[in-house]
Amino acid sequence: MALSAKLQVRQTQSLVMTPQLLQSIRLLQFTHAELEHFVDEEVERNPLLERAESVPEDMAGPEPESGSNSAGETGDDWFGKEAGLSSEAISERLDSSLENLFPDDPGRSEQLDPSLSMQWKSAAGGSAGGTSEGFDLEDLAAAPVTLRDHIAEQIAFAFTDPRERMIAAELADCLDEAGYLRADPGECAERLGTDADSVEAVLSRCRNFDPPGLFARDLAECLSIQLRARNRLDPAMRALLERLDLLARRDFQSLRRICGVDEEDLLDMLAEIRGLDPRPGLAFSGGNSETLVPDVEVRPASDGGWTVELNADALPRVLIDQTYFARVSAQTRDQGEKDFLGQCLQSANWLARSLDQRARTILKVASEIVRQQDAFLAHGVRHLRPLNLKTVADAIGMHESTVSRATANKYMNTPRGVFEMRYFFTVAIAASGEGESHSSEAVRDRIRELIEAEEMSCVLSDDTIVDRLKEEGIDIARRTVAKYREAMNIPSSVQRRREKRARAGLKG
Repeated sequence: MALSAKLQVRQTQSLVMTPQLLQSIRLLQFTHAELEHFVDEEVERNPLLERAESVPEDMAGPEPESGSNSAGETGDDWFGKEAGLSSEAISERLDSSLENLFPDDPGRSEQLDPSLSMQWKSAAGGSAGGTSEGFDLEDLAAAPVTLRDHIAEQIAFAFTDPRERMIAAELADCLDEAGYLRADPGECAERLGTDADSVEAVLSRCRNFDPPGLFARDLAECLSIQLRARNRLDPAMRALLERLDLLARRDFQSLRRICGVDEEDLLDMLAEIRGLDPRPGLAFSGGNSETLVPDVEVRPASDGGWTVELNADALPRVLIDQTYFARVSAQTRDQGEKDFLGQCLQSANWLARSLDQRARTILKVASEIVRQQDAFLAHGVRHLRPLNLKTVADAIGMHESTVSRATANKYMNTPRGVFEMRYFFTVAIAASGEGESHSSEAVRDRIRELIEAEEMSCVLSDDTIVDRLKEEGIDIARRTVAKYREAMNIPSSVQRRREKRARAGLKG
């Protein structure tokens, strides 16, 4: 058989992830802050886009001469006819249709099912309001003081010798975010070319810095520095700090014997220990806190059901200036500039479609979650039903991955508080009889309730809790009870018994 080069034409089908498709997938799982940042970047580089809050009122009205269209409107009204382009012509400019951008929910642009008993206040669009003139006071806020900055100020006042300042700065660089020294002073001395005694002397003075507890090498040393600053580091307290392992096990009887104190004095010492800060450096690690903005609002409806609405503050508002596009396109003769304008219009239309589809997807998912967890909203966590992504996805006709992205880092404001949407997806725990399975979160709450109600004379072991739950129709293993108890930071029955006895002795 002779070998030769040939040209062959083949027709194949393949799934291609276009950049717009990848960006649409990311857009669905963006948090509120990430979405705002992304839209701000799009508005900055696209001259056809405007934030609704910064657009003059004469561009936001419904009149045709406004030439601007809200990104939250549905149907062909997004792309007003003032630009001289029909919706078909604009669709041809897009390299991906709505079906391709959202394959998990193909082309679902029809009206939402009214049986869901919901109202939709879409914040993806709307009329423009406000102005961008003036300034934001937050822009003038001072930068947060870091732990390094705080220590550097104290080093400048505590040391006048340049050599000692250099040693103190080196020690400060070896602190972790909690304020603990994570380097050996001998190694620091070798690095700086000095003797270990000089480093220890500087370290001893640094331990007087504010807040007390900095430059400690372990927890016991951190607590002792704080107690010394309060003039409370007596021999009994030293003995207690040397046996923190017994304190962690709640072995109060051994601690009384080692410290040489009675039960009342020991409880006073423990109360003083609890008032200390085991991680003093963390006070400088937090930046500006972001306000949690719920994506969905759930309120009781007049007919006894629930009203599910999108939060108008959680979705950005953008406008597309079709008049500007038509005017500039008519005056442009350069092909490169025309291509640029076409790309800007395509990007603006894509963003409008994506924001609207994102809002619809979140609303559908949230409405189905509310329908599934109606008992929780009405009666509390004990009535939380087991729920998984597949159940919601099958009910609303979407893919599980879409539901997963739509619930990632999204929050729902309900009459019982603000919950992450992932909170409502819980593992099912089988019933001991023929009843319905139980939610793991509901079982956790029941375990917590049983432990909180126990008395000193009857502290419940994990085996006893298992028996109690089986009597209530919950089939659960002992290791699962122990796992849930540890996740809730509840000590074992032995530790709880010791602590209850100590508290009873204090009351007596």
